[in-house]
Amino acid sequence: MNNTDIQETYETKTKRLIDDLKAVCANYGLGNDGNEFKIITQIFLYKFLNDKFTFELKKIHPEWFTTTNWLDSLKALDDNDYKKLRIEITDGAFLTKEHLLPVLFKRQNDDDFAKILDDTLLDIANENKGIFAVTTSDGVKIQLFEPVTEYVSSKRDAFAKALVNKLIDFNFEEVMHEGFDFFATIFEYLVKDYNNDAGGKYAEYYTPHAVARIMGAILVPKKVTNKTIFDPSAGSGTLLMTLAHAIGTQQCTVYSQDISQKSSQLLRLNLVLNGLEHSIHNVVQGNTMTEPKYTQKFDYIVSNPPFKLDFSDDIDALKKKENNERFFAGVPNIPKKAKNKMAIYAMFLQHIMHSLSDKGKAAIVVPTGFITAQTGLDKKIREQMIARNMLAGVVSMPSNIFASTGTNVSIVFLDKENNGEVVLIDASNLGTTIKEGKNQRTILTAEEETKITQTFVNKKAVDDFSVVVSYDEITTKNYSLSAGQYFEVKIEYVDINAEEFATKMKAFESNLESLFAESKSLEKEIQENLKGLKYE
Repeated sequence: MNNTDIQETYETKTKRLIDDLKAVCANYGLGNDGNEFKIITQIFLYKFLNDKFTFELKKIHPEWFTTTNWLDSLKALDDNDYKKLRIEITDGAFLTKEHLLPVLFKRQNDDDFAKILDDTLLDIANENKGIFAVTTSDGVKIQLFEPVTEYVSSKRDAFAKALVNKLIDFNFEEVMHEGFDFFATIFEYLVKDYNNDAGGKYAEYYTPHAVARIMGAILVPKKVTNKTIFDPSAGSGTLLMTLAHAIGTQQCTVYSQDISQKSSQLLRLNLVLNGLEHSIHNVVQGNTMTEPKYTQKFDYIVSNPPFKLDFSDDIDALKKKENNERFFAGVPNIPKKAKNKMAIYAMFLQHIMHSLSDKGKAAIVVPTGFITAQTGLDKKIREQMIARNMLAGVVSMPSNIFASTGTNVSIVFLDKENNGEVVLIDASNLGTTIKEGKNQRTILTAEEETKITQTFVNKKAVDDFSVVVSYDEITTKNYSLSAGQYFEVKIEYVDINAEEFATKMKAFESNLESLFAESKSLEKEIQENLKGLKYE
């Protein structure tokens, strides 16, 4: 098999494991239950960390794995040797002998096995809290694992046994060398049923990979090193993962904040799958607008912020004097009849502009209405992007690029080192529309993604697609960032002689006479029909 076939085989196996775990939950009354995602994601992560530990162990003691008794060799280590092993294994979670899945598997018939499984998870979390704990904005630590069997009302031991039995025949070691595309696909499949907050206040909008790839490729067109990256509304981390891989996972440190606890847990899982455990302690759960954890400046910022949310309870806090510099354009109005439609994305835009380093770059998803609004916060923010010499460009995306919202979106790119040229791209006519559930979604091909990124990076003007304009030109257009308003209206001229001109004019006259005659005939027919109706 070639590499593509091998990857597809592993992908199929991994997805089957996820489906099997979901089936176990369904069989014990937890199908589509609000707690199902906690069980699935934690058991999946437990299995991944087990296999990662074994994978790293093979690098240190390959001789143990020439036989099937490697576990016996591990158990034979005394305490000093085990402490040495803890220092040698620097990637992933460190597990004690009792934490390992083969050991747990052999204990599945012990009394109170549900407690044994839960205690194992809690012990792993405690042993690795320095690396894997997520912090809230007020300093509370959210551990890696919590008990998973407590969500089952009966037959807890059988439930725990069923979960463990699904894990034993699968091995993540086979995919440890796979790249970002593989794990991004697996992560999306794992969380596809859970990456929303149905009916809730804070929905975790999933950013399509095409959008994330375009943002990453434009922000990082060439090699960079030792960078900080940040997302103030991180969600499950699609944008951060894409940007981290564009830079190199060992060349960047990830920082994030998001108000949703579920998002923070999903982001932690995403960081583990993508080899970014070193950044987990920078994951913060909290309200970025009212309680920003990070006041430092960042090299790169990406964000797909919520567009509209009810922040009316926080309006006084947002308007405090200490926020004047951060929210330089002001705070959005509270709609009288729909508080949940506060244009909160304007707050995130200002926060991002305030949080960029002197050489910082950013890419932010915004509603397309932002780029042309003639009044209010939107225009004030665009004016400051120009005044501060930080606007690099805008890409207006096709409609329905997000299946979850009908709002047309654009991506605003900022660059504190921009030379004054601004690239405006109208990509609204690209893509193919497909049906996705009850919604329609637009899919971009790889070639279309490349067209967008290369046009932007190379600052190319393409007829009816892109323009390159100056800050002065934007100012004269009342700060509009819509590419279409800068496209030239072209009139084609054709050289013809007098005889050809006369022939064309005669043809036009003849055609007009024919149309007039047809019009009179129709008018006469209508009048006769009306007379007939009158006398009936």
